[in-house]
Amino acid sequence: MIDLRSDTVTRPTPGMRQAAFEVEVGDDVYGEDPSVLKLEETAARLLGKEAALFVTSGTQGNQIAALTHCQPGDEVLLEANAHLFLYEGASMSALAGVQPRTIEGDRGAMDPNKVRAAVRPDDIHFPETGLICVENTHNKAGGAVVSLGNMQAIYEVARENGIPVHLDGARLFNAVTASGVSAKQYASQADTVQFCLSKGLGAPVGSIITGSASFIARARKWRKRLGGGLRQVGVIAEPGYIALTQMVDRLADDHDNARLLADSVNQIAGLRVECPVETNIVLVNVEGAGMTAEQFLDELKKEGILAVPFGTHTVRFVTHFDVSREDIKEAIDHMRKII
Repeated sequence: MIDLRSDTVTRPTPGMRQAAFEVEVGDDVYGEDPSVLKLEETAARLLGKEAALFVTSGTQGNQIAALTHCQPGDEVLLEANAHLFLYEGASMSALAGVQPRTIEGDRGAMDPNKVRAAVRPDDIHFPETGLICVENTHNKAGGAVVSLGNMQAIYEVARENGIPVHLDGARLFNAVTASGVSAKQYASQADTVQFCLSKGLGAPVGSIITGSASFIARARKWRKRLGGGLRQVGVIAEPGYIALTQMVDRLADDHDNARLLADSVNQIAGLRVECPVETNIVLVNVEGAGMTAEQFLDELKKEGILAVPFGTHTVRFVTHFDVSREDIKEAIDHMRKII
């Protein structure tokens, strides 16, 4: 099978497996696991933050951020197609007791003026705006890179109103690779940042939250409350460290493969790439082929290709380090056969 469903399907490298086997471990709840301490220190330094916290998933990281930043009854501003809003099981409402308020964006980027207008005035009829969330890269917008300028403008609105900003940077290093803007520069336009180790970077599990030392201390308690206090976590933290320090530069290969896929798809009658391909996500509309996304996916699966539906007629393909350039060419050949 050529698995293009997500960059979460990547398998740990031989080096990650060996490191997990050999690593020295300790109880992280007691702060005694050397690998997780090394990982957190490295992540904080890369993003220019005071501290970092290793968590089990991006969703857990985002929800810990909401719980730490907000009070029940607060309102959170975020883009209308944000992962936090669409794909995290309404956990902000269920766990933090906050109300999401969405703002329609352009390829994942919110208009700072609309963000400013959405900030609640001091009125007993309204919730307080407790948090603004941005996403980079933006999954639903086809892996779009939100510009540093847009983030700066939104952060300025937040500071004017005393509101914290959280960056859902699940694929932050794809944005870094595509734009040439450093992770530290992006992180400077948010108070806290979550990024995944288990997507394009290829670790078997885990994400990181970074922020101020006081924020991370409070976040650590929320992680414990959610059952996320970890023990001999070095067996997954060491592969995460390898992911962060050795797997970033190769993301450019995934971006090249995604562009090859997009360029080839656009040459097949009946198929259309829906938006510009900046990173490792390609959204393909199959309506012109007289198919729904599910029908097209069924035909792909018969040919040994896996992808996911992203709308009635939209199929999402995600490139990653377990998919070679030859795999992309083979997938294209099968698509031509199907059409």
